[in-house]
Amino acid sequence: MKTISVEVWLYGPLARYGGKPHTSHYASVFPSLPEGSCVRDLLALLGMPTEERGITFINGVLSAMPGLQPDLDRPLHDGDRIAFFHLRSMWPAQYRHGAAMTPELAHAAQAQGLFHAPKPVSQDGSSDVA
Repeated sequence: MKTISVEVWLYGPLARYGGKPHTSHYASVFPSLPEGSCVRDLLALLGMPTEERGITFINGVLSAMPGLQPDLDRPLHDGDRIAFFHLRSMWPAQYRHGAAMTPELAHAAQAQGLFHAPKPVSQDGSSDVA
């Protein structure tokens, strides 16, 4: 069976899912997963309930936020960088307006009427999403 390796950053209290004690502010881990794994599989491997995460970035693109987690079935690829922030984490100022979002999150945000979501980007980072 082929595997992929991803780089995972866990911030705030989520650092404990990366093997860091409660006193640590962050942790990074480099797990291997079966090819075809998705965010849901990564969360299961880490033992982290999805409800504990706040904003999530995959390769610098916003994929989830508190109450909107449409990325659970998003496929992961070898070399992906995933950052999980705790619910109490601040929304980074640089992402408040015009954050690049996955198509799934942009659709979910618009459906909820939360805000005018910026143009989504594809998995390769381009903004040419149909």
